Amino acid sequence: MNLLSAENLSKEFGARNLFSNLSFGLNKGDKMALVANNGTGKSSLLKILAGKDVSSTGNVIFRKGIEVSYLSQDSNLDENLSIQQLIDSAKSRVSRLISEYEKALVLQTGDFSDKNQKKVEELTLLMDRYSAWDYNRKIQQILSKFKITDLNQKVGSLSGGQKKRLSLSLLLIEESDILLLDEPTNHLDVEMIEWLEKYLSQKKSTILMVTHDRYFLENVCNHILELENGQLYHHKGNYSYFLKKREERETNFDVEIQKANKLMKKELEWVRRSPKARTTKSKSRLQSFERIKEKAKSAKKKSELNLEVKMRRVGGKILELKNIRKSYDDLCILDGFSYTFKKREKIGILGNNGVGKSTFLNILTGKESVDSGKVNVGETIVYGYFSQEGLKLKEDKRVIEVLKEIADVVVLSNGSKISASQMLEHFMFNSEMQYTYVSKLSGGEKRRLYLLTVLMKNPNFLILDEPTNDMDLLTLNKLEEFLIDFNGCLIIVSHDRYFMDRLSDHMFVFKGDGIINDFYGNYSEYRDLQKNEEKQNKFEEKKKKIQNKKIDKRKVSYKEKREYVELEIEIEKLESEKNELEESLLSPELEVDKIIENSKRLSDLVKLIDEKSLRWMELDELM
Repeated sequence: MNLLSAENLSKEFGARNLFSNLSFGLNKGDKMALVANNGTGKSSLLKILAGKDVSSTGNVIFRKGIEVSYLSQDSNLDENLSIQQLIDSAKSRVSRLISEYEKALVLQTGDFSDKNQKKVEELTLLMDRYSAWDYNRKIQQILSKFKITDLNQKVGSLSGGQKKRLSLSLLLIEESDILLLDEPTNHLDVEMIEWLEKYLSQKKSTILMVTHDRYFLENVCNHILELENGQLYHHKGNYSYFLKKREERETNFDVEIQKANKLMKKELEWVRRSPKARTTKSKSRLQSFERIKEKAKSAKKKSELNLEVKMRRVGGKILELKNIRKSYDDLCILDGFSYTFKKREKIGILGNNGVGKSTFLNILTGKESVDSGKVNVGETIVYGYFSQEGLKLKEDKRVIEVLKEIADVVVLSNGSKISASQMLEHFMFNSEMQYTYVSKLSGGEKRRLYLLTVLMKNPNFLILDEPTNDMDLLTLNKLEEFLIDFNGCLIIVSHDRYFMDRLSDHMFVFKGDGIINDFYGNYSEYRDLQKNEEKQNKFEEKKKKIQNKKIDKRKVSYKEKREYVELEIEIEKLESEKNELEESLLSPELEVDKIIENSKRLSDLVKLIDEKSLRWMELDELM
């Protein structure tokens, strides 16, 4: 079933054409990712589909009655409201349904007309369809997964990351037919990402997303929509399948270009030999030659990102931390931490938000002082710090001006020198974009420019704090290749599991309260260990319960034994009644008022069974 059709969409941004004549569809159950380089209009396309922007040409057609939810990169929440007020005012499909159902019940109580009974019956079916009976429990579950606990807190007091998580929570609560997600994993820690990944993959949701998270693409998406050189390529499969098909397409394209070049050489010889007097046949052949010439010239113009900057020499002494302590009031960040950094070391940093990862990085670079201990920095150390805050630039600066403020000439790894303009070309900023104002760049293009300014300083101690946010896949792949061969010291803070797996030798795991574990291995190896530990802890808890059960066996009173037996009988009777009610509700002959009565009794029974079962389990542990 087709839910969305985009027909001949084009978008211009000032004098810049983002995309032209894009057409595609979204069917029910599709989990589709849009993959393209930065600056090609991925976010703009989502905004158009969400009705937050208009296309220059083309139409967007939705199936009648379809509801759409949109997650933007920027939060647009009412900052004057509390979180609870925001939830109450959201008026999601399910909340509207519950309100309508409650009103219908009130009307039916006063008037048992066929019309009112039919309305209640219809709404009851919808309540079942959208699992509206446990709506409040679902809200609490989603909010807790994104660590939103204080519902009385004002939205305006939240950080940017908290606002993004709240926006995502509200979107998941809404139960819309189509989810449009722009970088949903940004500002989420690893546990949140893994939960969201599992949640979306298991739900029968229809999704169109933009994301750089390759594990997320692999595990959630069943369609990849690739935009390259103005062409759309639809791949029915996950990220691995997409990579395979793209490689095949590029190989075939290269073969075609080689054939066109050979043919062009032959045709060129004929053109040179041909007489000035042109017959109809020769004119036709000349036209054919021009077409071949154009094809040969169309050899794929890949915008290549070449990270070739020269790294400054690293001396024998790099960086040494001795018994470092750092606290903010009652919050302990570091408690006697010591470590000596080594050449070519690649360390990943893990930890929940608020445990001190950014503070730790600032201590390394001298931006923050320590309460006690020593930070010994080698004389040859040159820091390169790619921070979460990004590039602080005036919006009226041109791209070329940003680079020239750092250096007019850049020394590459092979010793050669290139101009700032040539360096920008390497970083996929063509001559036209170099004179574009920073305000006109996309979020990903700004991040790429920021990365270039960091690398131009030729650092030998590189710190990357969430470098993958808003980066396209091409940039990420090239950045990873560069970092693998980087001879200096590398520190990475990232929630991108794929990025961490490729680059980290070992991990600093921030546990909170000043505790940092040094784990030798990559992210996936650490998570496997963590999962095994969780299984072991559950086993130990179960073992402990059994032991406690044996110890407490003698303490059971006669009254408790009697209660235990009576509860077994009661629960059995209640379960029998529950089964009978469930069967009765399936009967097509059951009248509407009886449906309502039985539904209410069934709800009460479920609660009663849960309560008595919980008490029975408590007593069972003592037996």
